[in-house]
Amino acid sequence: MPAVSAAQGRSTSNGGAQRRRAGRPSAAVLDKAGITAAALELISRKGYGGLTMAALAKVLEVAPSALYNHVASKQDVLLLVEDHLMSLVDLSGFGGGSWEDAVRAWAWSYRDVFAEHTPLIPVIAVLPVTDAPQTLAMYETVSKGFLDAGFPQERIIPAIVALESFIFGSAYDVTAPEDIFDSGSMAGSTPNFSAAVRSSAAGQERGRPADTAFSLGLDALISGLGALRK
Repeated sequence: MPAVSAAQGRSTSNGGAQRRRAGRPSAAVLDKAGITAAALELISRKGYGGLTMAALAKVLEVAPSALYNHVASKQDVLLLVEDHLMSLVDLSGFGGGSWEDAVRAWAWSYRDVFAEHTPLIPVIAVLPVTDAPQTLAMYETVSKGFLDAGFPQERIIPAIVALESFIFGSAYDVTAPEDIFDSGSMAGSTPNFSAAVRSSAAGQERGRPADTAFSLGLDALISGLGALRK
């Protein structure tokens, strides 16, 4: 067999190097941002029940073993999702201005973020915040805002929980059908309720009923919680 020339050898060698470079990704195939985005996309299509490690690996087009190199469990994925969503909540009001305005802006933003991700509310609402940096940063900012406004330290967390309970429930209300309070054939046997529903609809000048209800309830909560300040 004839010997391969030096030029041919270099060409073959270079071609092999080029092929290796082409096959090597310029960045990691997986990262936490990509896993988070894929998890949110999967939940939006299939609900929380559809979020499994196997399904997530399939969306990411990787083997499950590759996914486990970045997250140890579904709980880790949920922490990434929680942290991402909490990072979207507007905290700018706590940088200045009144406590009332800061809480109002935070609550509206919080509700709107989770209105887009209602399947996650039952999970996120009871998910520990341990080792979730963005989530903890949010709570730190809000807690300091309460403290600076004169709240007794022991009342801050209960106040935040009370607001969050209202916020999460209100996020569901954003997606409720418009006729949710229609009494149907039983309108005659529920005259007070039915009249209140009609009156509410007639008084709805603009915006969504969910927004009107949220504004009303939030104002009441802010007023009531404000009375706890020193």
